[in-house]
Amino acid sequence: MTQALPPKPPARPDRVSLWRYVKLFRQDILSAQPARLYRAWMAEFRTPFFRSFLVNQPELVKVLLKERPEDFPKSDRIAEGLKPLLGNSVFLTNGEAWKRQRRIIDPAFEGGRLKDTYPAMRAAAEAAVERLKERQGLVEIEEETSHAAADVIFRTLFSIPIEHQVAGQVFSRFRDYQRSQPLLNLAAFVPLPRWMPRFFRRGTRRNAEVIRELIAQLTRERMDAIKAGTAPDDLATKIMTTRDPETGSTFDTAEMVDQVAIFFLAGHETSASALAWALYLMALYPGWQEKVAAEAEALADESFAAVSKLRVSRDVFRETLRLYPPVPMMVREAACPEQFRDRDVPKGAQMVLSPWHLHRHERLWENPDGFDPSRWQTENGKQCQRDAYIPFSAGARVCTGAGFAMVEGPLILSMILRAFRVAPVAAQVPVPVAHLTVRSKNGIWLQLSRR
Repeated sequence: MTQALPPKPPARPDRVSLWRYVKLFRQDILSAQPARLYRAWMAEFRTPFFRSFLVNQPELVKVLLKERPEDFPKSDRIAEGLKPLLGNSVFLTNGEAWKRQRRIIDPAFEGGRLKDTYPAMRAAAEAAVERLKERQGLVEIEEETSHAAADVIFRTLFSIPIEHQVAGQVFSRFRDYQRSQPLLNLAAFVPLPRWMPRFFRRGTRRNAEVIRELIAQLTRERMDAIKAGTAPDDLATKIMTTRDPETGSTFDTAEMVDQVAIFFLAGHETSASALAWALYLMALYPGWQEKVAAEAEALADESFAAVSKLRVSRDVFRETLRLYPPVPMMVREAACPEQFRDRDVPKGAQMVLSPWHLHRHERLWENPDGFDPSRWQTENGKQCQRDAYIPFSAGARVCTGAGFAMVEGPLILSMILRAFRVAPVAAQVPVPVAHLTVRSKNGIWLQLSRR
């Protein structure tokens, strides 16, 4: 009997009018794209207002992200939808501002710091298991993974659990923000004059304002604790006390609010998305679920060393990131005229890098739409991991927290499956859509039972 493939959104017809495309795009980025993008090396989308190019050819992806990143800076249009929350965070900036931010942030996520944050990460995983013990039966798992991932961020960043009053308020507001604001809106592709007002869905701007004020409160309190010599040795303290090696400056409170906002978005929203899909895939493929659960017995050892034994869980999580990359598309901008694959790429053209399409590319991957964690041990899997796998981006702008995420995801997945069995709900097949990250249109429902 052939195992059913994991859910994949339907592609749109190959040719549609601009207005039909706009309507589809507003509903969901993923299903607004034609099926041919899963085979194309490069595709052009041209309108009277803009030109964009989706790039799938590994050699060209390498040029944009690794070889010449300064010639293809992050598109300013990405900021159109996210600026109310993220301000001038490292996710949105370019040039010297971005370089300075990375010089201050990167040391907090270097190798040894992962081991330092592990006890807080594990405590959040244990708290998630305890909450689930009260929620057995039919469970909407995205809500639970969001709670767990937010808990990890607050414990590792500010040494407070999600139950802390301010942390709880940030989490609550962010859930509303997440559903109202897509990662890419039309402003990311349509060049609007600076004087033209930007319109957001109801509540988006207000939620962003409240989230930022709550983060500012935590940041000011931590600044005071650092001055008093009473601050805990966590990620916030590390980042706020690190001086730029070139200028000697540190982040002020306003700059730190921008960075904490992106840490929360990148570290909570993306992890929650990946973890929810990983648990759904485990429900869909019980053989792999039992392998992860058996391996998870290694976590009886509470030390950081146990993480290295979660090999199956790590491959499952890696495969989840392939099928359901939390950030499905990234946009760069051509800083000068180019010629790619005999096509003229004008200055200012939007260069779309799509992990969603690259990770399922039919000319690169064996069984591209299938779930197969063992692929990472094959020659094809190893080659594609080098050339066609960018869940955390790549090159100079690779996600600072990639190593953090690859400990957190397998750990929480293993902790949950060590305690519970998960099964799919036949009447509730999740449909992937792109909000801030790849989520399910109506949540991910699982049957949860104690082992």
